Amino acid sequence: MNRWKKSRPVFLIAIATGTMLNPLNSSMIALALNSIQNDYKLSFTTVSWLVSGFYIVSAIGQPVTGKIGDLVGRKKMFLIGLLISAIAAFGAPLAPTFVLLLLMRILQALGSSTLYPSGVALVRSHVDHSKQASSLAILAIFASVMTAFGPTVGGFLIVWGGWQSIFTVNFPFILISFVLGWFVIPKSEKKKPIQLKTMIYRLDVPGILFFTVGMVSLLWFLLSLDQGANKGSAVLGLFCFALFVWHEWRTKAPFIDLRLLKRNHALTLVYVLFVLVNVINYCLFFGLPSYFQGAIHLGVRLSGAMMLFMSSASVLASLATGRWADRAGTIRPIISSIALTAAGSVLLLFASAWSSLWIIGGGMLFIGAGYGIANVALQSAMLDASPKDAVGASSGLFQTCRFLGSILASAVLGLIFGKTVTPEHLFTLSLVLIGVSVPGFLLSLIFLRSGGRRGAVR
Repeated sequence: MNRWKKSRPVFLIAIATGTMLNPLNSSMIALALNSIQNDYKLSFTTVSWLVSGFYIVSAIGQPVTGKIGDLVGRKKMFLIGLLISAIAAFGAPLAPTFVLLLLMRILQALGSSTLYPSGVALVRSHVDHSKQASSLAILAIFASVMTAFGPTVGGFLIVWGGWQSIFTVNFPFILISFVLGWFVIPKSEKKKPIQLKTMIYRLDVPGILFFTVGMVSLLWFLLSLDQGANKGSAVLGLFCFALFVWHEWRTKAPFIDLRLLKRNHALTLVYVLFVLVNVINYCLFFGLPSYFQGAIHLGVRLSGAMMLFMSSASVLASLATGRWADRAGTIRPIISSIALTAAGSVLLLFASAWSSLWIIGGGMLFIGAGYGIANVALQSAMLDASPKDAVGASSGLFQTCRFLGSILASAVLGLIFGKTVTPEHLFTLSLVLIGVSVPGFLLSLIFLRSGGRRGAVR
């Protein structure tokens, strides 16, 4: 046991099997949406709350739980997150109503959101500095692979055990991470008791509340457009975001540092581009499985196999982009990624006319490769553009941008698909993807002129 405690591979397995739960569960549900929609007899708009709710909680939960872990102890926070994830994995398959299933999904997002920030902090605290980069790269590879192959894995699980199996499959990973983590992660240093007032100030609770209510309200408004716009939720959302901006600008410990974004235009452009590429990626991630099953009536297994076009291209492109960015800087990969995404969106437009699975697969290859390149290149550009004393905050906001893109994607899909999914919806979805990728390409050119050049070559 003592040898295990000193083993870096065992330590990394304990951390990685936990940190992979959030990306795995964020993507694995894509193939389950159609089955859940049919079982509970709901519209796609309603079922999409399983996606958007997960991402709203994750967008807020990751930076917040990271700060809490700093205050109360990272090992403690990591193990608590695993226990919360286990409760959600047990309760979700037993949910008799959609509301209870949604609550379990939100609980799953909360639990898994504690794991990545705590895990990264544990690596930085307990792994030798000379091996930290490779250790963090292992966590990143675990996360990217789980995200990319989640829909395919989910498809095969659903064939085997229904949509409930995408929740129960979490138990082996939770068990491995918890048992290994309990024994091999060093005990957290004892923290001095923190007063509630101090914790509220450090976590910026008012800013978090304004952001949460604003995001939920605006999402509610977007998802209500197909049934008559809920103007009250729009007004509430805009009001809360106005309060959020006012508060964040004045507080000394903001949830999102707006002053940093104003000073650093290159960093702001990186965030905007990352939101856009995630809108495109998650529109396909969650839209195409429902299109395959609901519109052209493919089986779950074949739908999962089709998603391999996108996931394989994304993983391979991610692995190749690191060396490319090291040699050529980040600008060329960023521009190339958006160009590939636009080309794939045009291919899907043609596919909507000819109903060709091969053309759809080709479009998925282009968009998957574009996302894989952008994921690595934009992260590198973010680190280049971030002040050295704000890398942690910048990285947290980078993850929040990923979740914002996915939330917007779920709103777009709710508007397009509505109650039923038809073959014509692929045409509308393709137009949306083109409408997002073209401004993204123009912004990537602006990034080249506005400060990205300085951060491109390292």
